[in-house]
Amino acid sequence: CSAGIPFDGGLRCLCWKILLNYLPLEKALWSSLLKKQRDLYSQFLKEMIIQPGIAKANLGVSREDVTLEDHVSAVKPFPDSRWNTYFKDNEVLLQIDKDVRRLYPDMAFFQRPTDYPCLLVLDPQSEFETLRRRVEQTTLKAQPVARSRSGLTNVSSPLKAAPSSLSEYEVLPNGCEAHWEVVERILFIYAKLNPGIAYVQGMNEIVGPLYYTFATDPNSEWKEHAEADTFFCFTNLMAEIRDNFIKSLDDSQCGITYKMEKVYSTLKEKDVELYLKLGAAPRPLPGVFAFRWLTLLLSQEFLLPDVIRIWDSLFADAKRFDFLLLVCCAMLTLIRDQLLEGDFTLNMRLLQDYPISDVHLILKKAKELQDSK
Repeated sequence: CSAGIPFDGGLRCLCWKILLNYLPLEKALWSSLLKKQRDLYSQFLKEMIIQPGIAKANLGVSREDVTLEDHVSAVKPFPDSRWNTYFKDNEVLLQIDKDVRRLYPDMAFFQRPTDYPCLLVLDPQSEFETLRRRVEQTTLKAQPVARSRSGLTNVSSPLKAAPSSLSEYEVLPNGCEAHWEVVERILFIYAKLNPGIAYVQGMNEIVGPLYYTFATDPNSEWKEHAEADTFFCFTNLMAEIRDNFIKSLDDSQCGITYKMEKVYSTLKEKDVELYLKLGAAPRPLPGVFAFRWLTLLLSQEFLLPDVIRIWDSLFADAKRFDFLLLVCCAMLTLIRDQLLEGDFTLNMRLLQDYPISDVHLILKKAKELQDSK
């Protein structure tokens, strides 16, 4: 896996599930575990998507009533905690919706309809309020989640330039749902089940490659259950990297600031001259580039197939993402001449729009750094 899983043959979907501790090493247990976890995810859908939607629809309120309700709740919270929760959830949902609609805009995949829409949610006999309807009804009034952090979305790669308007995305007819809507549901349920972190901008960039890999697998069963399997693999992955998304932990030994400093200390071991140029006093280069590289596992720096190839190596890392530090150092050393010649402004610009697209070259260099220890 570390050397790269072939893109054809469907091995990656299976390997990632094992590497992310979703499937156990004992093959005989796979079938029963998958059924159990997929049933559990269906229960999450019923409890967090369907039942609140039914309760809302049963009120029989119109769009205008919802708007008024939002306005009133902003002034005087509803005494019913169930409705307080509903409107707080809407704030999170709106931020998720905004982010997933612009997921990999250079690819058509996330805008296309899935071959396996969630029948629980799209039941034609049901009139309950779906996530799509919730967004349509509350977009104008709800406040966005104030959780953006430096380097996640405001310092984004040109490869991931957002479209000028979300209206460019055509809404699919009833009975169909786009892949981005599936990703939205995964993130919303994750936020509900993990209120301590909820949703932070950038999580969409983590779940996107996972879902794409599972939803494009040649095995029809893997594809059919891509949503549930992605949810649990994403949850397991976030359990390992979630500290990167928690601002209060930034300066702790498990936080992102410490890991950014590790990039510089690792670089110092491998290339002192380059370290002195970038990371030494009196004016060290701010770690904004490393913040994004580490937090998002390089998912904004390269095209999706290249991100997937990098993740083969990251997921297979026995020390869990120590290899990511070496990949970052490899990226720096491969453009060392430009960095040594450049001034502060030029170097910042260079690192925010990394110029090398050959990830195989980068991974090869990272392996050389690893072997030189």
